[in-house]
Amino acid sequence: MDRRGNFLHIAIDGPAGAGKSTVAKEVAKRLGISYLDTGAMYRVVAYKALRDGIPLEDEELITTLAENIEISFEHGEKEAVYCNGEDVTEAIRDAEVSRAVSLVASYPGVRKRLVKLQRQAATKGSFVVDGRDIGTHVLPEAKVKIFLTASVEERAKRRYLENLQSGKKTTLEEVTADIESRDRLDSQREYAPLKVAKDAIIIDTTGLTIEEVTAKIVEIAREA
Repeated sequence: MDRRGNFLHIAIDGPAGAGKSTVAKEVAKRLGISYLDTGAMYRVVAYKALRDGIPLEDEELITTLAENIEISFEHGEKEAVYCNGEDVTEAIRDAEVSRAVSLVASYPGVRKRLVKLQRQAATKGSFVVDGRDIGTHVLPEAKVKIFLTASVEERAKRRYLENLQSGKKTTLEEVTADIESRDRLDSQREYAPLKVAKDAIIIDTTGLTIEEVTAKIVEIAREA
């Protein structure tokens, strides 16, 4: 347990395509606790900005949008994400949103607003939380901190196959370029950049199955 109300918080960070969300959901199921997808929250803001025609370079307007948006989740048999009451679970995974999200997430005002929501959620129970700054910034007191990584080639291949399965038309080259771009933006942003927490356990998921990575993290959590 960590110091936030004696709840168990597991922070899983890592770059795009490292398998964070998939693994985090499985770990939460195994441990019987909740899952919080912080990446989806940033995607919701990017999606709404694109849909409303807000220029992505307009930091002030994007920040105002984030401060007034309502983001909610549905857990259980159906995992859904809502933006102002609208189910956007599939829409926020669109390739255009994926290209926009790192820029939107780089704005300090956006991050401050969403981090506040994430911390509020964490006070209400035990969670597996995944993102890019969970162990370093959002929940630095989390008892278990994991940093998932994999080669760019591996991550691009995974994302490409996910797109194929969901009917999204992208090439492997396009996905690779998107991931490399997101890596640069996420690691070089001034506010809460992507980096490994000092006390995080690094797991390279290249060549590992979801089951193998999940089992490793569950074992770490039970021994913590």
